[in-house]
Amino acid sequence: MPTQPHEARQFAESFGTDTERYDRARPEYPDELIARVVAESPGRDVLDVGCGTGIEARQFRAAGCRVLGVDPDPRMAAFARDTGIDVEVAKFEDWDDRGRTFDAVVAGQAWHWVDPVAGAAKAAAALRPGGLLAVFAHVFQPPAPVAGALTEGIRRVLPDSPFAGESRSATDLYDVMFAKFADGIRDSGRFGAPERWSFAWERAYTRDEWLDLLPTTGGLTRLAPDALADVLDGVGAAIDALGGGFTLSYTTLAVVATKP
Repeated sequence: MPTQPHEARQFAESFGTDTERYDRARPEYPDELIARVVAESPGRDVLDVGCGTGIEARQFRAAGCRVLGVDPDPRMAAFARDTGIDVEVAKFEDWDDRGRTFDAVVAGQAWHWVDPVAGAAKAAAALRPGGLLAVFAHVFQPPAPVAGALTEGIRRVLPDSPFAGESRSATDLYDVMFAKFADGIRDSGRFGAPERWSFAWERAYTRDEWLDLLPTTGGLTRLAPDALADVLDGVGAAIDALGGGFTLSYTTLAVVATKP
């Protein structure tokens, strides 16, 4: 059985089930994050690891960057290409850089699917001197009744799921995960000391918008349609009880390090 996220390939490669929904429902990244990565990189050539449908790739392109994506899922890659992003299909650890180098290697909501030490070493090999590695993800905790309804639904339809018994807060889980990212970067021996950035922001969700997002998350991407409908019905009822929507506080965390 896999013991680390990057070993759980059935989850890592399950997000292309509905690429249109994924691209529509997943949030973008704060403009401040994109601008800071660009400002602290020596140039505008960006390699986007686990680019998915191209959400952050398009943001970097809009900021004036030349972006190449890498993703293991050909369905995700095809969607990103349709939006104008150049994408190569491969696991990052196996990807052939063919001697190409970049000013920044970035990964949004994807670095936990990469071996933390091998991935950092691979990123270093693809970076020019002074280049920046920046891995980032959104941390959020929906209102307790909404989160509780989701956990209860997963326990009901898929009791053996690793998402059915998790009781720690999202903040605690991401603190552990980002500490592992930083450890992997240090252990690669290829970067200066990693640092952490944090960006706080909010977004209001209607019932329909939240139920559109949930099927794109790791706990639900592999559910059968009837089981997914069961879970979403319960979560929808919880949102109805709150008045039909809620405002969600996001924190976008980043671990960054520079190649000497």
